[in-house]
Amino acid sequence: MRERALQVVLVVVGLFYSSLWYFLLDDLAHARWLHEHNDVMPMFVSLLASLGPCLLFAARSPAKHRLMIFYAAFSSLVHAATMTIQSWQAAAHGMHRHDSPQDIVIFVVIGGVLLGLFPTQAAMIGEVGR
Repeated sequence: MRERALQVVLVVVGLFYSSLWYFLLDDLAHARWLHEHNDVMPMFVSLLASLGPCLLFAARSPAKHRLMIFYAAFSSLVHAATMTIQSWQAAAHGMHRHDSPQDIVIFVVIGGVLLGLFPTQAAMIGEVGR
């Protein structure tokens, strides 16, 4: 049951991240990053968009793709922590970040759920027999 739940989560997160290809290509096609003076966003989105198909592939056999799942979970939590620190720093300077707190919550949930359903060593042993 746990493996099936992880597969569902991997597909949902994989599709979510894969959908970012549209926004990345649209942003690049219209040079929005240039007009908005935000060259970091397309680079970050390209990492997530690339991770999407990898998670979809990992959903087929999660126990064989533990490192990919751990990377997705850990990078989501580190990203949420980075955004939290940036939000605190912005608030200390009387500014507000436009993408918080909802984005922080989304990445904490993604990272937490992936870690919570992370395949165990026993799952790997069972996967070898297949």
